[in-house]
Amino acid sequence: MSGDGQRAAAALREFAVDTPFGRLGGLRNNVHGAPRLLALHGWLDNAASFVPLAPHLAGFDLVAPDLPGHGVSAHLPPSAEYTLVAAARAAFAVADALGWDRFALLGHSMGGATASLMAAAAPQRIERLQLIEALGGLSEAEERTASRLREAFADQAALSGKQLRVFGDIATAVRARMQANGLSESVARLLVERGIAPVPAGRYADDAAGGYIWRSDPRLTLATAVRMTEAQVRDVIASIQCPTRVIYVEPAFQYFNTELRNARIALLRHGESAAVPGGHHLHMEDPDAVMAAIGDFLTRPL
Repeated sequence: MSGDGQRAAAALREFAVDTPFGRLGGLRNNVHGAPRLLALHGWLDNAASFVPLAPHLAGFDLVAPDLPGHGVSAHLPPSAEYTLVAAARAAFAVADALGWDRFALLGHSMGGATASLMAAAAPQRIERLQLIEALGGLSEAEERTASRLREAFADQAALSGKQLRVFGDIATAVRARMQANGLSESVARLLVERGIAPVPAGRYADDAAGGYIWRSDPRLTLATAVRMTEAQVRDVIASIQCPTRVIYVEPAFQYFNTELRNARIALLRHGESAAVPGGHHLHMEDPDAVMAAIGDFLTRPL
């Protein structure tokens, strides 16, 4: 880890709370009494997603939980589904455990989609909404409802026969994450070091030396059984009452393309947006540029 990365990590400390979703861990800067900011990470990421931004957010009581099934947090029971609604309820459960009634939200990708639902579902609790590479969740056409269900049920049935990948060392896991998401080595390492767990030799049939596995719940990689239609997502967005700022990358990321992004932003009652050159994890790769794009949004009077 670079010197900058070490200093950023040092600004955050581990925390954990007990919730109806199990024990949820995360990172917090412990600036008690400062404005409250709950930061939600993206799919298959974890609380380390906000380590690079942490030095810029020293004026906030910054709390970045690992959402259920991610990082060090508990996995949902087999009877429960990983959905944006479940993630939103879990995030509120963290805030409840901290004694937070009102707070601001910062969300990246899936975390931003989750934060969008939270702002629409409980507007009395959310002061402002800062989104990075997200506004609402992924949608599905009505005519694909049955085919999506079939994909999800088939994925679930096949899961029991799959073996977890064992990495011989951390560097190999870092390279895998770099390849999967086009991340730099330092950024990938932040996510990987929090996202892996050691396993002893012989734990898995095809591994004799031991190594590391992903901590994340393998069910997170399965097809989602049910998604909102685009009309439903847009109703959620149009119902957000708090000031909202959307930071997005140019060129546009495939799941948040220009046409979709612009149409959704136009629905916001109190919305603004800004573009930053870069990739989907821009808040980790170029935190200075992202904070410049956020500007005074998080601190200006409501």
